[in-house]
Amino acid sequence: MFRWLAGLSVAALAAAMMLVVMPAAQAAPDGLKWCEVSSGREPQRATPEEVGLDSAALRKATEFAADRTRFTFSVFRNNCLVAEGPTNDRAGGMPWNMWSSTKSVVAMVAGIAVDQGRLRVDDPIDRYLPAGLGDAAHRAITVRSLLTETSGMQVAVASEGVTGLIQLDPNVVAQAVAMPIAYEQGTTWQYSQRAVDLLAYVVQQAVGEDFQVFAQRNLFEPLGIPETDYYWARDRSGNTYGYAHLVLPPDDFAKLGLLVMNHGDWNGTRVISADYLAEATTTATAANDCYGFLFVVNGPDCASGFPGLPADAIQMSGMMRQDNIIVPSLGLMVSWTGITVPGSAVSFPHEVLRALEAAFRAPTLADPGPYQQKPDISLADPQISNPDATFAALGLGPMAYPGCGLLTCLDKPLAPPVSDWPPGCYVVGCFGSDPATPGIR
Repeated sequence: MFRWLAGLSVAALAAAMMLVVMPAAQAAPDGLKWCEVSSGREPQRATPEEVGLDSAALRKATEFAADRTRFTFSVFRNNCLVAEGPTNDRAGGMPWNMWSSTKSVVAMVAGIAVDQGRLRVDDPIDRYLPAGLGDAAHRAITVRSLLTETSGMQVAVASEGVTGLIQLDPNVVAQAVAMPIAYEQGTTWQYSQRAVDLLAYVVQQAVGEDFQVFAQRNLFEPLGIPETDYYWARDRSGNTYGYAHLVLPPDDFAKLGLLVMNHGDWNGTRVISADYLAEATTTATAANDCYGFLFVVNGPDCASGFPGLPADAIQMSGMMRQDNIIVPSLGLMVSWTGITVPGSAVSFPHEVLRALEAAFRAPTLADPGPYQQKPDISLADPQISNPDATFAALGLGPMAYPGCGLLTCLDKPLAPPVSDWPPGCYVVGCFGSDPATPGIR
């Protein structure tokens, strides 16, 4: 079902195996080179043959991946950069909306809070919410149910997200707890946007400081990602969007994928516990065996989403193909960003991964075969479009939170839409040479 929704969101809106990280330039027992991950601007590199790949086959895969819709394309093996797209040097430092890959980053920040003992996965969020916010049914939702998209709240994927495109939302936390409860939590997987906004707020309440301040100090800073690199959008009440709108340079996005590939270790610095990531990146509920804690995972019936890859393959997945595909058992991390346009090949991820797998010599990987067309979906599906979810941002209709409208929410005045966007930043990315524009320089 997740793959079904991933294809739809483009149309709608436009561990098993643990690796020992080898020191830099040393060889693993199989004779392959390992690199150190870098907190600097330049990753360590290797030739394809040094990490068990065939140069000619990898070059074919890279040429295929140099699609007109791709801004960046990078292949890492054993932490070494072995291939990159022709526009990486220009686009790699330009902040770009990671769309729903933002969800996986929220899960990573939540994991740090869990590791610090400030957040407990099986607590009801009532423990963290201020008094009076939401009813008993919403406050009984657990952190785990938010992480696994099984909160039971009604969803309208496109209609929930559309108001964030122009930062119209008065308060995404209030909007979340106004979404009707449709199912008993834990029983049904639904791809909710508002649930992840609510999770970001719960983490903020649990750690006792602004979500973005906590994320910067505990996640981004150890990886060498300064706060001047990126922009993370907020609603008009100052709440961080969790479902999307982390506008991050692709080079920094790749660092996040490498952190997950290394089970939360960054050159000997423990950023996220291996135990938390092991749980986050495996099937988390019976409701969807292709989903963990806001990561797409390779469960028993999910192989079509990870053609030819081992069972521990996982994905940070964003609309318009902002993806990190991570396979710890292969030491593989593939990252691509760009913009999917109507008519572009839906088979792109399958065919790129198929071509990359053909480059493996240590080990060799079986050919998964050509892409098989998947059924399309209707935008009229109520899980996709429900005007009530959009009208709620205007303070109208049955999904509006009482006292939350265009000018005030929870008795507080609202900032104007887009008032916190830095110079040159728009919903899709940040552009230009203004010194205050985020990006890698």
